[in-house]
Amino acid sequence: MIETTVLDYLRDRLGVPVTMEVPEGASGTFVVLEKTGSSRQNYIRRATLAVQSYAPTLLLAAQLDDRVIEAMLALPKLDRVAACRLERDYNFTDTETKKYRYQAVFAVTYYE
Repeated sequence: MIETTVLDYLRDRLGVPVTMEVPEGASGTFVVLEKTGSSRQNYIRRATLAVQSYAPTLLLAAQLDDRVIEAMLALPKLDRVAACRLERDYNFTDTETKKYRYQAVFAVTYYE
């Protein structure tokens, strides 16, 4: 599963908690990884991954987003990953909970 590969990779590279869902009562700085789509053809898999960077301020969320982008663009150093392309990133502040976050969306090509 590409999610576990990326989850472990980001945990090692970022030095902040990285999870697959927002922890209940979460505050502070953390990252949430979500697979939003995928496809398969001839043993080659593609996944769309959304990575949300949460932080106490908008500036810190933007800086964490930059770190996430740099880490993800280096993902092809792993044997199972052929390519990782940034599709877009943007301010994605949660107005309901008033938590600052950025979201970066990536297209990842990999082998199982």
